[in-house]
Amino acid sequence: MNALETLKELSSQMQFEADGDVLTGGAVSKGDPASPRLNPHAPACFSPKEDDNAFTHSAKMPNGQKIVLLKTLLSSACERDCFYCPFRAGRDFRRATFKPDEFAGLFSKMHRGGMAEGVFLSSGLAGGGVRTMDKLLDTADILRNKHQFKGYLHLKLMPGAEKDQVFRAMQLADRVSVNLEAPSADRLARLAPRKVYFDELLRSLKWVEEIRRTTPAHKFWKGKYPSSVTQFVAGGSDESDLELLNTTQWLMKNLRLKRAYFSAFHPILDTPLENKTAVNPMREHRLYQASFLLRDYGFDLEDLPFTADENLPLHTDPKLAWATQNLTHAPIELNRADKRDLLKIPGIGIKGADAILNIRRTTKLRELSALKKLGVLADRAAPFILMDGKRPASQLAMF
Repeated sequence: MNALETLKELSSQMQFEADGDVLTGGAVSKGDPASPRLNPHAPACFSPKEDDNAFTHSAKMPNGQKIVLLKTLLSSACERDCFYCPFRAGRDFRRATFKPDEFAGLFSKMHRGGMAEGVFLSSGLAGGGVRTMDKLLDTADILRNKHQFKGYLHLKLMPGAEKDQVFRAMQLADRVSVNLEAPSADRLARLAPRKVYFDELLRSLKWVEEIRRTTPAHKFWKGKYPSSVTQFVAGGSDESDLELLNTTQWLMKNLRLKRAYFSAFHPILDTPLENKTAVNPMREHRLYQASFLLRDYGFDLEDLPFTADENLPLHTDPKLAWATQNLTHAPIELNRADKRDLLKIPGIGIKGADAILNIRRTTKLRELSALKKLGVLADRAAPFILMDGKRPASQLAMF
C-alpha cells in the first residue's frame, strides 16, 4: 500500500465527533444548548464518506475556530480485545500501520496542499501502552520540529502511558485526551475487561491536571496549557445518564476537563457486542446538552430532569424541562436577574445573557422585540420571563 492507501485503511472505521454547531445550535441561539434549531437526528459521531477526503472533517478547535481536521490512527493493529471496538484483537479485517516519519511526511504534504489544517492522532495498542505512546510522541515531534507544523494537534494518551510521556505530549499538543469509555471501573469491565480504569486511564487525566498546576505555561506548546477531554460510549455498559454526567461533572470540577464526548453505542460485526441493541442517537444528543448546562450554565446534577431510571427524557431538552417545572409559575424578571438566573431561561445563551446585562445599564427591557435585537430567542424565552414586572404581551406556545 502507498501512504494514501494506508491512510484510507486506517480511517475507514474511525468515527468523528460532530461539528459543534450540530450540538449547540450555533450562533442562532447565542450558544443556548436548548435552541430549537438543534438537529435532533444528527448523531454526534458519524462514518466518513468514501472519497479522497474520507479522513478529514470540519471540526472546532478549543478556541472555537473551525478547521479541517485529519482524524486517524498511527496503527490499527491492537492487542486489546475491547468488546465494542472495530479494531479489537482477533477481529478479521485488514490492518495498516504508519511509521512516525512516514505519517508526519504525509500529513505535512496534506497540510501544505490545503487538504487538512489540523490533526487528531490516536493508535491501536501494539507492544504495550508505553511503546505505542513513544511512537505517537515521535510522530508529533517530527511534525513540530522537522516539518515545522504550527497548527492544531490533538494527541491521544495511550492506556498505561508513563507520566513523562504525558508531560511530553502536553509540550507538543494543543489538546490531549484519554477515552474513559465508561463512568466507573465496574462499568468499564463490561466493555473492555483488560483496561484498568484507575491505573491506566483516569491516572493520566489526573497527571495532566497535576502537571498544569505545577509547571509554568511557557514550557508548553505556544506557551499555553493544552486542554484535556474524554469520551464515553453511551449505553455500551448499560450505565445511566446520571452515572455518565456525575463522572463528567467530577472531571470538569476536579481535573478541569474541557468537555466530554458521548458516542451512542452501535454494534460492530464480529465483536462480542454485535447483537446488542443500538442506542438511540437522541440519547447522545441529550447528554451533550446536559453536559453543556453543567459546564457553562450554572446547572447542578440536581437541576437535571432525570427520570425514574436515572436517564434524561428523550422527548425534550433538559433546559426546557427544568424551566417548565420551575419557571412557568415563577418567571424571572429580566431587568433584575443576575447572569446565573438569565442562563437558566430557554432561548438565552451566554452571549445573550451578556447582551442583556449590558443593555440594562442604559434602558429597561419591556418588549420581546428588544430581546430579538440582542440575538435572544425571544419567543422561546417568553413563557418564563417578566419584563418590567409584566408577562410579555405576546408569546408563542412552548411546544
